[in-house]
Amino acid sequence: MKLRRPRSALAITLFAAALAWLAPLAHADEYSDVAQLTREGKFSEALTRADRFLSNKPRDAQMRLLKGVAQRDAGKTADAIATFTRLTEDFPELPEPFNNLGVLYADQNQIDKARAALEAALRTHPSYATAHENLGDVYAKLSSTAYSKALQIEGSAAAVTPKLALVRQLSGPGQAKITTTAPTQPIAPLPAPVPAPVTPPAREAAAKAPAPAKQAAESSAPAKAATDTATREAEAAVQNWVAAWSSKDLKGYFSAYGKEFNPSGGASRSAWEAERRSRIEGKSKISVRLEGLQVVVNGNKATAKFRQDYRANGIAISSRKTLDLVKHGDGWKITREAVGGG
Repeated sequence: MKLRRPRSALAITLFAAALAWLAPLAHADEYSDVAQLTREGKFSEALTRADRFLSNKPRDAQMRLLKGVAQRDAGKTADAIATFTRLTEDFPELPEPFNNLGVLYADQNQIDKARAALEAALRTHPSYATAHENLGDVYAKLSSTAYSKALQIEGSAAAVTPKLALVRQLSGPGQAKITTTAPTQPIAPLPAPVPAPVTPPAREAAAKAPAPAKQAAESSAPAKAATDTATREAEAAVQNWVAAWSSKDLKGYFSAYGKEFNPSGGASRSAWEAERRSRIEGKSKISVRLEGLQVVVNGNKATAKFRQDYRANGIAISSRKTLDLVKHGDGWKITREAVGGG
C-alpha cells in the first residue's frame, strides 16, 4: 500500500504489505476495510476497526501493520513508531515493519536510525526492492548532509559544490525534463553548393545516379525497419511478463528471465525463484499495469523503463522500474530488474 509522499524531501514509500501466509482468507475483507478507510482519510474509523479486530487477535501481524500505517497518516507518528517497533520484536523475520520504521525515522530526519532499520529489513529479506530503494534515498540524504558540512568548512570548494548539486538532484522529487521547444535563435541556412561544370557523359551519369539524401535514406531504411521490429518484440516480451505475473502463470513468469539474470541482494537464482513462487502463490489476486513504457534497442540488447502499478490483497504500490533484456534466438529475456529507474 503506497501512502502519501513523506513530509521530508526523501522519496520514501511506506509499504503496508499483505502478509498472506499469516492472514486467513476469512479476514481479507476486514484488512481491506481498514486499508480503504485509511486511504479515504477516515483515520479514526480505521483505528477503531483495527483495535476491535486486535482485541480478539492481538498478535495478528497484518492488522497491526495496517494500524501503524493509519497512525502514521493520522499524524500519530510516536504511536506508529511504537506499533512498528513492537512488530519488529514479535516478528523479527518480517522486513515490512523494519522498512516502515526506516521511513518514519527518515521523516523525522533521524537518518542514522532510518539507515539501521532499512538495513535490518534487508537482512531479513535481501531482495526486498522497496527497502533497497528507500535505503538509496537515505544514503543520498547522508551524502547531501556530508557535502553541505564540507562546503561550510571549505567555503566555495570547487570539488564539493557540483557534488552537492548532483546528490540533491538525485534525492529530490523532480525528474529531468526533455526540451521539446524550438531553438531560441534561428539557425542560418547553409549556402547552396555551386555545381561544377558537367560534361555531357558526366551529366548523363549524374542523372542516373541516386541523389545522396535519397541514397542515404534507402540504405538506412532496412536498419530502421529492423530496429522497429526489435523494439516491438522487446515491448511484447515485457507485456507477456506482466500478463504471466498478473495471471500467476509461474512457468511463463520465470521463462521471461534469461539464464544470465542475477537477483538483487546477492540471492541465488534458486532462492529467488522460491521466494517469488511463495509470494505469487500466496496472493489471491494480482494486478500489474505498466504506464509510460519506453524501450530502447541497441543490437541484441534492450532497456525498458516504465512506471509499474502493482495491486494484490490490499497492497497498492506504484514505482519506477527498469528492465535490461537480451535477445536469445527469436525472444527477449530479462537479465536485470531494478526499482527506481535503475
